[in-house]
Amino acid sequence: MSFPILTATAVLPAVGAIATAAVPAARRTAAKWLALLFSLATLVLAAIVLVRFEPGGDRYQLTESHSWIADFGVRYELGVDGIGVVMVALTALLIPFVILAGWHDADPEEKATKRWRPTQGFFALILMVEAMVILSFEATDVFLFYILFEAMLIPMYFLIGGFGDRAHGGSEENAAAQRSYAAVKFLLYNLVGGLIMLAAVIGLYVVAGSFSLSEIAEARASGQFEMAQNTERWLFLGFFFAFAVKAPLWPLHTWLPNAMGEATAPVAVLITAVVDKVGTFAMLRFCLQLFPEASKWATPAILVLALISIVYGALLAVGQRDIKRLVAYASISHFGFIVLGIFAMTSQAQSGATLYMVNHGISTAALMLVAGFLISRRGSRLIADYGGVQKVAPVLAGTFLVGGLATLSLPGLAPFVSEFLVLVGTFSAYPVAGVIATSGIVLAALYTLVLYQRTMTGPVKAEVSAMPDLKARELVVVAPLIALLLFLGVFPKPLTEIVNPAVEHTMSDVQKQDPRPEVEAAK
Repeated sequence: MSFPILTATAVLPAVGAIATAAVPAARRTAAKWLALLFSLATLVLAAIVLVRFEPGGDRYQLTESHSWIADFGVRYELGVDGIGVVMVALTALLIPFVILAGWHDADPEEKATKRWRPTQGFFALILMVEAMVILSFEATDVFLFYILFEAMLIPMYFLIGGFGDRAHGGSEENAAAQRSYAAVKFLLYNLVGGLIMLAAVIGLYVVAGSFSLSEIAEARASGQFEMAQNTERWLFLGFFFAFAVKAPLWPLHTWLPNAMGEATAPVAVLITAVVDKVGTFAMLRFCLQLFPEASKWATPAILVLALISIVYGALLAVGQRDIKRLVAYASISHFGFIVLGIFAMTSQAQSGATLYMVNHGISTAALMLVAGFLISRRGSRLIADYGGVQKVAPVLAGTFLVGGLATLSLPGLAPFVSEFLVLVGTFSAYPVAGVIATSGIVLAALYTLVLYQRTMTGPVKAEVSAMPDLKARELVVVAPLIALLLFLGVFPKPLTEIVNPAVEHTMSDVQKQDPRPEVEAAK
C-alpha cells in the first residue's frame, strides 16, 4: 500500500492542534512555535502532493478508498483533481502566515491566572480548521464531505466568538456582545444551509444508492442510473443553497461582514481566504458533476445573483467607514465574480474562477493582514481615525497599497489574470452579464483608492504620528504574499497548466462547449 499522503496532509495539522492544546498554560511561546512548525510541515506535504500531481493524468489522483460505515454505503474516499490540489496548496500556504500574523492576538492579560490557556486554544483551533478544510478539498465521498463541511463550523465559531478584535472602540462588554452576535449569526446561517444540504445528501443516496462520486459517475456513464428531472433540480437546490451560504452569495451573505468585522485579522483571513472557498469549490465538484442538467437549468438565476453580489458588494464597500467591513464587502463582490465564472460554463470563465479562488485568497490575506497590523497600532477600525500614515510608516503604507491594488485587479498582479478570464469567458456566452460585471472593476478602484487616500495620505494625525513601521515578523508575513501576487501576475502558467485539464472534465460533465466567435464573412 502506498503512503496515504492525502490523509497525512489533514492528519498532521489535526495532530498539531492536539499537541498545541496540550502545551502547559505558562508556556505560551512554545505553543506558538509548535503550531507554526506543524503548519510548515503541512505545507511541505502539500507541496509534495502538488509535485506528484500529473495535470495530464487521471481526473482524481493520489486516491484512497476504505470502507467506513458499510451499512449505509459510506466510504472514506479521497482524491484530488487539478482544482482540489491547488486549493489544498493555497490552504497550506496561508495557515503559517495566519499563525505568524496572529502571534500576539490571543495573549492573555497580565492579570490572568496561569490556568487560563487562550493562546494554546487559539492556535489549536486554527490548525483544526486547516485539517478539516484540506480534507474537504480531498473528499470524493459526498457524506464524508458533508461531515467536514459542518464540522469546520465549530472551531470557527469559537475563533470568532472567543478571540475577537480588541480594537472595537467600545466597552469590553459591548465588544463581547458584538463578537457573540457575529459568531452565532455565522453558525446559524451555515447550520441552516448544512441541514438543507443533509436532506439533499440523503435524497441523493436514495436515488443513486451511493455517496461515492466515482461510483455515481460510472453508473451514470453505463446507463444504470438516471435521475428524474424534478428530482435532480430539487437535489441541486439543496446542495447549492448550502454552498451559496458558505460562499457567500447575495442574499445569503449578511453573516460575513459581522464575522470578519468582529474577528481578529488573521481569523478574518481564515474565513474569507480559506473556509469560504469550500463553498465555491463544492459548486464545481458537486453541483456541476452530480447535477449537470439542473446546473444548466439554474444558470440564468445564478448569474443574476452573482451580478447582484458583484455590484451590491462593491457599492457597500464604497460606503464603509470600518476598514475590516470594507474588505468583507469587497470579498462579497469578488465571490460574485467567482460564481459568475463557474456558471458561465465556458472553459475560460471556469479557469478564471478557479484562479480567482487562489488569487483572491492571496490578495485578501495580504490586504487584511496589513490592515490588521495597522489597526493594532492605532486601536481603531474606523477609516476616519487615520491620515498621513505613509509619512510615518512608509513600508506599512506601501504594502497596504499593493494589497489594495491587487484587490482592484491591477494588471501585473495575480487577480487581474483571473478576473480577465472570468470576464472574457462570461462575455463570450452572456454578453450582457459580462458588461454588467465590468462595473465591479470601476467600483473596486473607487473603494480601494478612497480607502488608501483617507488612511495613508494627507496631514499626519496626532494619533498616528508615532506609529511604528512594520517589524521583522510582520515583514515575514507580508513580503512572500506580495511576491506571489507579482509572480502569478506575470507568470500564471504554473497554475493554469494544473487547472485547465480539470476544467475540461467539468465542462464535459455539463456537456458544454465554448461558443464559437461570430465573425462576419469577408465580402
